[in-house]
Amino acid sequence: MSKVIFVNDKMQKNYRYVLTESIGKNFHPDFKPALSPAKMLKLGVFEGKYLNDCRDEFPRKWFEDAEKVGKLSHKKADVSKNFFGIKSRQSLHEWLRKGWIIPGDPDVRGWFQWYCRYYIGRRDPILDNRQIKRWKAFSRHAGQIRKNCMPGDLSCRPRQRQALLQWAYDPFI
Repeated sequence: MSKVIFVNDKMQKNYRYVLTESIGKNFHPDFKPALSPAKMLKLGVFEGKYLNDCRDEFPRKWFEDAEKVGKLSHKKADVSKNFFGIKSRQSLHEWLRKGWIIPGDPDVRGWFQWYCRYYIGRRDPILDNRQIKRWKAFSRHAGQIRKNCMPGDLSCRPRQRQALLQWAYDPFI
């Protein structure tokens, strides 16, 4: 049983994809995120602005729960919405310049959009392999925190911890 999702938002028109897996189930064996998209949004990521114009594509509860704890920003990006209260991202323009978002890629907003779509059940072997490889490479940041910070010292390397949170890694190591 599959469900088709139709996307028409500020950045993407007339895109559709099929959900072939149950939400939060049957992930690739190499992909073991510590946090769900809902948990990430509720903790505070992307300055409260990510995916705000395409909420209809994802479970409403993800956004309601983040809204209840004041982690969404409706007008402009607000670093105070991030869990660590610090900016830890580059602009979409920079992601495109560095080739992290490939022209024609259906996930026009990058890794987190891919992860949300993957989490709700979309599977695309080419996209999934590329993004899982990128996610695995990001683990080096957790290694740097383990090497340079006392366990549980959240004041150590907050920018790196915020980045880990935005890549579904446990930033509380």
